Amino acid sequence: MPSKTFVPAFEAKVGNWTYYSCLMSYAAVAREINFAHELGGNQDLGTMIQRGVGTRTTEITNYLLTNENRFLGAIIVAAWGGAPEYLPLEMEKNSENGDVLAGMDRNFGVLTFDGTHQFFALDGQHRLKAIKDAVKRNPELGREDITVIVVPHFDDEAGRRRTRRLFTNINRNAVKTTAQENIALDEDDGFAILTRRLLDDHEFLRQDGVVQVFSKVGNDGELKLATRQVGVTGTAWTTIGVLYDLLTDLGFGLHESMNKTSQRATDDILDESYEALAKRIDELLAACGGMRERYEAHAAPKDLRAPKGRDGDGHPFMRPAVQVQVVRAARHIIEQGLLDWPELLRRLGELDWKMTSAPFSAVWQETPDGSRKGKMIPAKENNQALYELLLVHLAPASRAQIDRAIRTYRQVKNERYPVTAEELARRLPIATEQS
Repeated sequence: MPSKTFVPAFEAKVGNWTYYSCLMSYAAVAREINFAHELGGNQDLGTMIQRGVGTRTTEITNYLLTNENRFLGAIIVAAWGGAPEYLPLEMEKNSENGDVLAGMDRNFGVLTFDGTHQFFALDGQHRLKAIKDAVKRNPELGREDITVIVVPHFDDEAGRRRTRRLFTNINRNAVKTTAQENIALDEDDGFAILTRRLLDDHEFLRQDGVVQVFSKVGNDGELKLATRQVGVTGTAWTTIGVLYDLLTDLGFGLHESMNKTSQRATDDILDESYEALAKRIDELLAACGGMRERYEAHAAPKDLRAPKGRDGDGHPFMRPAVQVQVVRAARHIIEQGLLDWPELLRRLGELDWKMTSAPFSAVWQETPDGSRKGKMIPAKENNQALYELLLVHLAPASRAQIDRAIRTYRQVKNERYPVTAEELARRLPIATEQS
């Protein structure tokens, strides 16, 4: 029989559950707690409870090994074999501390891990796997602590049903942070950090209303973070979530640590990256139809997005969907070495920045009555068509790529593309054109 491990714990009750909240070292967690599929004799439970522990665990393992600000939330485990051995304790009281400690030892005691029970992760399988892997690679981490919540599991039909219900309740009611919340709060993701910094410091982006951060909901005026769309009457140039995506794609050539979302880059790298990204944003706003100048000149920026009665004359770079595809295409062109940044900006400046013009018409649908009104087409295939067309307008790599992009447009819009393949082919590299 393995040696006993004693763990301080509080006994607690909620609903019809008795559970134990305890503090365990990473070493004890790695040694004592298993995965459901490792417990023989109950494949049903393993199937119902065990979720895959795949690539996500590698990220958490690296986080534990490299981030000095590491912190993991509690793991919920089930004690296979019923209620674990629990010994309640009382604190010794004397005249000096009696009043202070009165009631402090309520439900306090010790859990015994002695091999008579087996413990498996009910919630937190990725964290458990990461802890096991991290402690193997750096045994010193075994001294660190995590909260573990232990619930009893009985190996009979009623017990299995009860445990499965608990598992689904935990996961059904868990509220994960949204992508927008991560951008607003994350202190390790370099692009999230710089998104917030640009909103505070950038001369244009910090202006009221330029970047939509919050959207108001509810009768009491409570706020939530903005989604990825700007409303029809909205005045914003973009939203916080889209700005984060733009910065990520504009982050080509930056230090590799900027792409590690679980390990904060050094302050020097963050400063250098901020300067580079702020400059690229400024240059992009100028190249894409004089976006900033026109925005600041408009008394009502929403009219820049969709002039009243002439929606099709609206500025494409006022549309988050267009912003994403423009920057996505720009990154591809730079990383493939097709153009350098200044030449890319020059070619962007040559596009006709109206929604009804190519290539932006790929995501625009005018009303058939000839009123010059219209609306965005949100379909994924239309966004992909815009991306492919931007590539061939700016830096086509082959005639086949041009033909493919035009064919995609015809498929999604059911109409002829307004620019011919011959016109687009004029920008093919000379060697490619001759071949």
